[in-house]
Amino acid sequence: MTTTGTTHRAAAPIDVAVMARQTRRLAADLRTLTGPTWEQTGTALAALGGTRPTKVCLIGDGDSYHAARAAEMAFETLGGTDCEPLSAQRFLDYHVDLPAHTGGAPLVVGVSSSGRTERVLQGVARARARGLATIAVTGDADSPLARAAAAAVTVAPPDPERSPGIRTYQASLLALLLLAVRLGGPCGAGRPDQVAEIASLASAVDATERALQGPCEDLGRELAAGPVIAVLGSGPGEGTAKYCAAKLVEGAGAMAFGQDLEEWWHVERFAAPLDMPLLVLAPPGGAHDRAVDLAARAAALGRRVVAVLPEGAPPLEGPNLRTVRVHGAVREEFSPLLYHLFAGHLATGLARHTGRLPFQSHRAAGPAGD
Repeated sequence: MTTTGTTHRAAAPIDVAVMARQTRRLAADLRTLTGPTWEQTGTALAALGGTRPTKVCLIGDGDSYHAARAAEMAFETLGGTDCEPLSAQRFLDYHVDLPAHTGGAPLVVGVSSSGRTERVLQGVARARARGLATIAVTGDADSPLARAAAAAVTVAPPDPERSPGIRTYQASLLALLLLAVRLGGPCGAGRPDQVAEIASLASAVDATERALQGPCEDLGRELAAGPVIAVLGSGPGEGTAKYCAAKLVEGAGAMAFGQDLEEWWHVERFAAPLDMPLLVLAPPGGAHDRAVDLAARAAALGRRVVAVLPEGAPPLEGPNLRTVRVHGAVREEFSPLLYHLFAGHLATGLARHTGRLPFQSHRAAGPAGD
């Protein structure tokens, strides 16, 4: 979860419309931030001596952890390195001391937009104290996290406002994807063609956001009565699913969770009530066919299913099936930049139709930044 990076005591309620405003600015952010962030990834790796790591640990909490999960595939297939996304507490309790015993010293990338997430800060500080290479991905160059790491990539959308993190999530995800691309090139030079590919997605982000706003806000009315909303994805899509569920929780007070496609099919499909809402992400890639098949099967069981599909994919038809479309061609590694876009507008619709406000249950203390 993200605000502007600090805890706001007795803060005024956050306007529901902020989520739609944030989503509308994502295309412009992608255009503005890609080039400078790419340059920073090169500087950060050079500050570590330019040695290419054989393993990367991505650590974060909340949106930062979800961005790490969404970027994992890019590190492995484009960056050519093993990658392990971990919640910061898990890293602290079970992973940071392992390299001394196993001989495998990873690059540790701590992700926190505010730069003040306590467990991420502790994880990076302890990793550096043990001689591991560390990079901070943060929105504040003067934050404790930026100072704790050996190098930092600062990516901050301009003109921030208090909100459930939408622009900050994309910024963290962008930095991680560009770091993965940087690792994939010779001698830290990266692949400029893949950077251009990311930058070119701004048009698809814009087209998708415009196409989804009305339908997703209308879906908020239809799904508002559901006791629980599940969001499913696999591969990079699982990180996206967890992020999208988080926006429904933080932005609209809905009970929602993100889950792997097959894990949901093996366990949660048996949960009552049978018409419980289900959002299925089906980006292009390894899990696309299974996602489409699961969506149809879940609808046949009585679930109210919303499938998020590429614009050229065949429509899903049935009494319990709805389809929303993502515009633009995208490789699977970069698909999280497009497939999270519906979340802000759906959270807006849910909040309006339930009368809830973002972070409503925490209004007295205000939400803590991630």
